[in-house]
Amino acid sequence: MEKEIVTVEDAKDHGITEEEFQEITKILGRIPNSTELGIFSGMWSEHCSYKNSILKLKTLPTQSDLMLAQAGEENAGALDIGDGLAVIFKIESHNHPTAVEPYQGAATGVGGIMRDIFTMGARPFISLNSLRFGNPDNSRNKYLLTRAVKGIGDYGNSLGIGVAGGELFIDNSFSKNPLVNAMTVGFARHENMASATTGGLVGHPVYIVGATTGRDGIHGASFASQDLTKETEEKRSAVQVGDPFMEKLLMEASLEAIQKKLLVGIQDMGAAGISCSTSEMSARGNSGMEIDLDLVPYRETDMNAYEAMLSESQERMLVVPKIEKEEEFIEVFKKWNLNVIKIGIVTGDGMVRVKKGGNIKAEIPAKALVLGGGAPRYIREEKRPKYLDEILHLSKEKLWDLNTNPESKSYVETILLQMIGSYNICSRKPLYEQYDTEVGLIKVISPGGDGGLSRIPETFKGIAVSTDCNSRYTYINPYKGTIWAVCESARNVVVTGAKPLGITNNLNFANPYKPENYYVFSECIRGMGDACRFLKLPVTGGNVSFYNESPEGPVYPTPTIGTIGYIKDIRNHIKNHLIDPQSKIAMVGNFRPTIGGSEYLKLIHNLVSGDIPDISLEDELNLQKLILELNNTNSILSAKDISLGGLLVGICKIAFQKKIGVRLDLSGFSNYRLDELLFGETSSCVIISYKHEKEKEIIDLTNKSSLIFYKLGETQNNFYLTLMNLGLEFNFKNLEKRYENGLYSVFHS
Repeated sequence: MEKEIVTVEDAKDHGITEEEFQEITKILGRIPNSTELGIFSGMWSEHCSYKNSILKLKTLPTQSDLMLAQAGEENAGALDIGDGLAVIFKIESHNHPTAVEPYQGAATGVGGIMRDIFTMGARPFISLNSLRFGNPDNSRNKYLLTRAVKGIGDYGNSLGIGVAGGELFIDNSFSKNPLVNAMTVGFARHENMASATTGGLVGHPVYIVGATTGRDGIHGASFASQDLTKETEEKRSAVQVGDPFMEKLLMEASLEAIQKKLLVGIQDMGAAGISCSTSEMSARGNSGMEIDLDLVPYRETDMNAYEAMLSESQERMLVVPKIEKEEEFIEVFKKWNLNVIKIGIVTGDGMVRVKKGGNIKAEIPAKALVLGGGAPRYIREEKRPKYLDEILHLSKEKLWDLNTNPESKSYVETILLQMIGSYNICSRKPLYEQYDTEVGLIKVISPGGDGGLSRIPETFKGIAVSTDCNSRYTYINPYKGTIWAVCESARNVVVTGAKPLGITNNLNFANPYKPENYYVFSECIRGMGDACRFLKLPVTGGNVSFYNESPEGPVYPTPTIGTIGYIKDIRNHIKNHLIDPQSKIAMVGNFRPTIGGSEYLKLIHNLVSGDIPDISLEDELNLQKLILELNNTNSILSAKDISLGGLLVGICKIAFQKKIGVRLDLSGFSNYRLDELLFGETSSCVIISYKHEKEKEIIDLTNKSSLIFYKLGETQNNFYLTLMNLGLEFNFKNLEKRYENGLYSVFHS
């Protein structure tokens, strides 16, 4: 593998363009050797450098009085939640590895994001995952989904980190290229937070701690920066292999060392391995680093410098301890039975210098390798895809109309049964029952609802979490669809009773060198920026995953939004289900349902067309404030966001948990098509339940918020759904059975 002199063709084989190769020779003042080329290929890959996205990302709002770490400066975002506590969170993808080896690909995705959290001195306590797969009726898709879920569960369960939320969206655009986005949330005291830097402390030692280094994961960063083809799928060495038990030891040792103030800086060896950690820590510290690869603990023989620098073997950290605390630092990691080996020192010349066998194998300016330093930054050509204009047209008159066809009303139950049991709406219990949701006894609201809610250990403070993106919406209307994703994720936090504080994002898109793809990406960024600015939600960081396409075509664009919310006292949270068989039911917001882009249209009519529902950021902000005020005044019993599947699906979901029946009178909605009323999707609208005596108070607060109060009906003692104005009654037991069984056969056969 190692060559002293490399060529332009070698560079192209590493994903480096001829122009970039010329820039590298200019930086070095010479032609790079193969180890240096490998380091540049990893660090200048899309996965590490964000070279095709960073200039767009810089347009996003990142400022907030609560920010404790600026976006991109540390491994994860950090927000102040008062009383000296910080919440630290981030989301990242492991899409390509999952497509090739779903179990290890998904498992190591979980492990990697955990390390980003605890290297900042935070103890992870919440995990989420946002998943996109093809229809599991296909055996290959089923294999990918079930193995990925098992990998997520096995790794997270072994670490003892509970799953608090997440999502699963099924569409055949993800058949060859599934998306696995893993999110982790941790907490820390301000004084215990750590940084990924050398501190500029020349002469301080540099240690590698944790697991041994092998050949797994070589080319992982560059592998994630190209389209999936038969050839790339054969790069199984690019998929890392994880050991959650080793990670548990590493987490405990790292947190102990950080809390004892033994460290200057610590960095996970993620994408591009030692190449990344040495260069990023050096660049942040305005310093250099010299390391000797002969000192690295290996688990495979005869590894050369190229392999050692690019290995993405898991559960490893690069650490700069305080020189006066070096012995105590060593003892901490030895106590946890971990490797703790000095491999180098911090230098003052700004160079990453790599030695092996007594020879210098690489010598590169640290800042030339990193994001915001010498790594290239591009704005690609944009071209609006033709399909965006074509797909907006929907001839509703060609669809049968329940209003004008009395016989069709009998189909309502059939449609509802089909909807409630569909892969995108049905219960996620067969999936999340494989995850530990009870560890630490911190769960307040289980995964599977709108937002999850967990208690920070030893306090009554709560952190609400949600990951959201309707990939079909962002395919149909990238700009408005991303506004939807931001609003829905924030709304799902609000309906737990928590105030949204900020977001992280995982931007899953196709090849950015295709102008149509880059246009879609740009529009999604524009939508995210506009929504976050209006809602005053800082973007604390995230991840970009390009090249999510196969020979069959690109995946639906999926800018996954992970939102963090805070509630001062979890004893005042909002229930996400009916709790009183003698209560009233209403909607608050601005109800404007449409079947364009809906789950109903795709499932029942097999159409992906029509514009998605309109969304008003002003209405959205007013609604979120209203829900929090209704909770603070003890005006409501429960709240449920209306989203995928529409009104009737939302009613079913709030009724199932406590087996409470519902009687609706929808005669006041006669101006809507019945299919839009029952199954159309709407923005900025929440179903609430409340005591009768609170109704006037709720109406007054809703009017004050410039929103609309829609009376729907009431609960009833029998477990039925009654639509009084239509003369229809459905047994909730049948609907619940279909809802619970939707995914059961996927995971139990």
